[in-house]
Amino acid sequence: MKKIVKYFLKGLLVFVPTTVTIFIIVWAFTSLDKIFRGILRIDIPGLSILVTISVIFLIGFLTSNFVGKKLFGIVEKVFTKVPLVKLLYGSIKDIVEAFAGEKKKFDKPVIVSLTGADGPKIAGFITTESLEKFGLDDYAAVYLPQSYNFAGNVLIFKKDSIQSLNVDSSEAMSFIVSGGVSG
Repeated sequence: MKKIVKYFLKGLLVFVPTTVTIFIIVWAFTSLDKIFRGILRIDIPGLSILVTISVIFLIGFLTSNFVGKKLFGIVEKVFTKVPLVKLLYGSIKDIVEAFAGEKKKFDKPVIVSLTGADGPKIAGFITTESLEKFGLDDYAAVYLPQSYNFAGNVLIFKKDSIQSLNVDSSEAMSFIVSGGVSG
């Protein structure tokens, strides 16, 4: 009986994450396909996603030259002037740039001591090393992602309570987001 339970639990450990991941990917692609088929008026399932990916590549190509940079610079300028659009666009752009931009923001994993050297510690990423503009010369901003979530908080810590980690940023993020289980 113990072996049956053991095999079941091992199967569960493979089945659940795999199934949930596949479900989310299929759900995202089918939802996007339905939306874009309606917008683009394309009746071939899957073709609208291919068109969307092609448009993304085309935009990337265009923004790599002078004319494209100017054109999309104008679009960005308009988006950053409209009050509600500015907040939405700016937030989304910052998040995308943090993970996929040329200057990745989550590249300095750290451990922060909360109550002194022997107290509890929390893992995060330095996002701003100098807070002099706020009159906080000895402080740094640390982003603390939440486990099993795409949210987090930015807390301000004294620099002497922050210790750099000698690990790859993706390993640190995986460790934090998995609740300390990964790695």
